[in-house]
Amino acid sequence: MENISEVTEFLLVGLTDAPELQIPLFITFTLIYFITLAGNLGMIALILLDSRLHTPMYFFLGNLSLADCVYTSAVTPKVMAGMLTGDKIISHHGCAAQMFFYGAFVTTESFLLATMAFDRHAAVCKPLHYTTTMTSTTCVLLVTGSYICGLFQTSIHVFLTFHLSFCHSNVVNHFFCDIPPVLALSCSDIYTNEIVLFAMVAFNVFFTLLVILNSYLFIFVAVLKMHSAQGQRKAFSTCASHLTTVSIFYTTVMFMYLQPSSTHSMDTDKIASVFYTMVIPMLNPLVYSLRNKEVKNAFEKVVGKAKSPWC
Repeated sequence: MENISEVTEFLLVGLTDAPELQIPLFITFTLIYFITLAGNLGMIALILLDSRLHTPMYFFLGNLSLADCVYTSAVTPKVMAGMLTGDKIISHHGCAAQMFFYGAFVTTESFLLATMAFDRHAAVCKPLHYTTTMTSTTCVLLVTGSYICGLFQTSIHVFLTFHLSFCHSNVVNHFFCDIPPVLALSCSDIYTNEIVLFAMVAFNVFFTLLVILNSYLFIFVAVLKMHSAQGQRKAFSTCASHLTTVSIFYTTVMFMYLQPSSTHSMDTDKIASVFYTMVIPMLNPLVYSLRNKEVKNAFEKVVGKAKSPWC
């Protein structure tokens, strides 16, 4: 198919047109973005620097942090620049690149979340076989498979989307180039695109959720059999934090992509999108890592080494 689009750039509507909200929102999103980068890049650095964190669990956490950094960086800086300068124009290729990096690493994150749940299941339910189950080769294959799924599926979506014709409006009713609002601008038949998008998102959501829920079902059964009340509370606390973030992530994804286009409300979608493009990447280091004693010890160790030359 030949791309016969006459549109060379898109105009992102943004979150709101109210002038009095631009600066407060800019400050809020800037703060969120820098907390996100500090938390996730800091987590990656700690995992690389401390040999005690060279375990499957932290290997997956490091890749989750990387995915968070990439997909929030594909969206947030452009949003902040639009609020500060008022320039909400994005080129045709820039829109395609934003859609690709955002979609690829959000999809990768969903598979990483399932991988992490499987890892916790192996650690809690089969601790004696954990080292033979979660070998270095297995961990690398699981993470590589997550990236391949994300990159491959998103390549299909971007290819199908930007081989449509865009010959009418170029105004994207969103604050970034997500697939549904861009498809809404096309003057071509988008039925195939919608079916492919729905089928792939549905597969990702239900497959990864099945792995997560199945893993945690066995974890809960194993925890209930524990004789230590303190061990039960610690395990339930960890699971509750994980499942809270998973619930927010999957609820917003299903809300955005698994409903008919006729029922979409772009204003509501924008609010939901803020959660999984900006808020969830900020929360992940807090929920998964910063409350962990091993991470705190690693942080204190790194800070202590940094201070020692100056003492």
